[in-house]
Amino acid sequence: MTHHLALVLVVALAPALARAETPMTAEAFEAHVTGKTLTYQRSGLPFGIEEYLEGRQVRWSVSPDHCQYGKWYPEGHDICFVYENDPNPSCWTFWLRQGALVALSVSDLPGNELYETARDDLPLPCPGPGVGV
Repeated sequence: MTHHLALVLVVALAPALARAETPMTAEAFEAHVTGKTLTYQRSGLPFGIEEYLEGRQVRWSVSPDHCQYGKWYPEGHDICFVYENDPNPSCWTFWLRQGALVALSVSDLPGNELYETARDDLPLPCPGPGVGV
């Protein structure tokens, strides 16, 4: 096989190889996120910030002082989120790469992954009532 053909095959198979990674289990996901606030980016641009609370409760924010409250649950190899104002679940496959989360929505094609860019212990500045879904 020529080097050129090998390179073409590697590039063509890259999305399939990413899908071949072993997804995180719900237990591993829960251990990684509970009590933390994670910042995500997609294609190098801010995507949002999510605070993961006890009992699989979450607060999601895409703009300052505007939060959506919800919960997450496992669905097969995926982690699904339901928020207070949208009963339709949003499901994602999560992987751990070099200690950080990578996520791909089950409705997206490879290349549209979210990347964890920051993780800290600070809560989101969410106005309003306590978490409850």
